[in-house]
Amino acid sequence: MPGALPGAFVHPFVSRPTVKAITSRDNPLYKRLKALAGSSHQQRRSGQALLEGFHLASAWLDGGGQPECCVVADGALNHDEARAIIGRIDAQRVVTLPDALFGQLSNVVHGVGLLLLVDRPEVALPPRVDETCVVLDGVQDAGNVGSILRSAAAAGVRQVFCAPGTANAWSSKVLRSAMGAHFLLQVFENVDADALAGLLAVPAVITDSHGAQPLDECDLTGPLAWVFGNEGAGVSPFWREAAARRVTIPQPGGMESLNVAAAAAVCLFEQCRQRRRA
Repeated sequence: MPGALPGAFVHPFVSRPTVKAITSRDNPLYKRLKALAGSSHQQRRSGQALLEGFHLASAWLDGGGQPECCVVADGALNHDEARAIIGRIDAQRVVTLPDALFGQLSNVVHGVGLLLLVDRPEVALPPRVDETCVVLDGVQDAGNVGSILRSAAAAGVRQVFCAPGTANAWSSKVLRSAMGAHFLLQVFENVDADALAGLLAVPAVITDSHGAQPLDECDLTGPLAWVFGNEGAGVSPFWREAAARRVTIPQPGGMESLNVAAAAAVCLFEQCRQRRRA
């Protein structure tokens, strides 16, 4: 077929005759997808992300965007939900892969066999931050970053600022952990602390297990910038100096500290609780 990709042929998929099938691992698109799937650094450099699974794909399409391409494993073609998603995408953007080739792209055990390659949204820093937000100050674990994004979105937070050293917010693991939260948030990456502090019109708050006021005894009804630090080192010296408030989460069981994602959820939903009662 004129213009067909190397190693590709027209796939006889239902009534979508223009859907193409990649059959060779030497196909240029497949090579690019594999490089992206295997490296968060490559994803960050490319400005693109891989959205794997029905939930993330549907959330992206609900926002009105089209992917660069939709990649479907042959084994997923008979799945009703996969067919519904494919039906929402321009046919020329859809390619299929044998299950074995798709498996080399997947980061999900027992995945559903569908992913989208998309351009990450470009967002400019706001001129002023005057509502509750979250600052991730070197949170390195992708699962923690995703969980915090999910809690932030659920709590009604709209802006998350990621300092250098924080895990790639659009990596596959963060996307899976966040469960679509990215599409409810503005996520700013590699934000310099000095620059962000100059934009904040709300008090910065950190958690501190020593000498801080118990969380449930603090007035959290106003807008705040919640700063959550690195899993090992905690909040950086800059934010310790800049913080207007320090809070502690009571832990009667005797543990020294909480996982940062758990601590973030406790703080954000305590603020929600207080606001409901205010």
